[in-house]
Amino acid sequence: MGETTVKSLEGRTATPSPMTDEVAETPHVRRTRLQTLRSPRRPRIWFEVLLIAVSYWTYSLIRNAVPEQKTQALHNADWIWRVEQTLGIAVEQSVNHAVNSVTWLIVSMNYYYATLHFIVTIGVLVWLYRWHPGRYAAARLALFATTGVALVGYYLYPLAPPRLMSNQDFVDTVLVHHTWGSMASGNLKNMSNQYAAMPSMHIGWSLWCGLIICAVASAPWARILGLLYPTATLVVIVATANHFWLDAVGGMICLAFGFALSYVWFGAAPHRLPRLPESGSRKSLLPARV
Repeated sequence: MGETTVKSLEGRTATPSPMTDEVAETPHVRRTRLQTLRSPRRPRIWFEVLLIAVSYWTYSLIRNAVPEQKTQALHNADWIWRVEQTLGIAVEQSVNHAVNSVTWLIVSMNYYYATLHFIVTIGVLVWLYRWHPGRYAAARLALFATTGVALVGYYLYPLAPPRLMSNQDFVDTVLVHHTWGSMASGNLKNMSNQYAAMPSMHIGWSLWCGLIICAVASAPWARILGLLYPTATLVVIVATANHFWLDAVGGMICLAFGFALSYVWFGAAPHRLPRLPESGSRKSLLPARV
């Protein structure tokens, strides 16, 4: 009683199969789950801390596990240098010597190179997590995808930094000024793959920070700082002879891939997404937008 019946061809009644209904609903269920995964959600702090820690450990492990192909890396460095000379942009050596002559400046740049790409990148992630949770996942995906594709570059194109070129007069500023922090010089050089200069993730990460800050921040001074940060980083990586200009171009290409993947997945650039996730948005619990 109360059951829906249908007439069969023989005139008999039949009850609709529950299996049929379930199969009919399956595509809808799948679409809903996919849409859920692709929708901005409020991030969970424990998951984000664990994800970032595991991701950076994996990145370091894979990057340092790439064979140090010294001969090929030096050959590639010579080729890059010749290309830049042909293009008229081979000024790294002049910048390196000029900045190295100002001790306080080059020492500051050595510490900048060794520390800020960690500090600022984590700081921007924390800022997004706290004040722009709806945009956090898309921005994080862009950063992680950028870093992931960079690993492919390290494997396929080993490249020595300018300071390791034997036939050029570049100054290894960390060794000369005895500053700490560089994993590529001094006592720590054996802990890092020194021939993984292409692409430059100092540029990839700093430009990610700069673009996110410039696009999302409301304060004009914050936007200006966002633009200045990758610019200063570009000067630092060249002045310390850790990268060529073209390494920076490689970092930009990786970042473009990261943002493209994020756009495809979330359907919008991070700054175009709502500041708060649609589910469970509680504006009263968040401070004013920064």
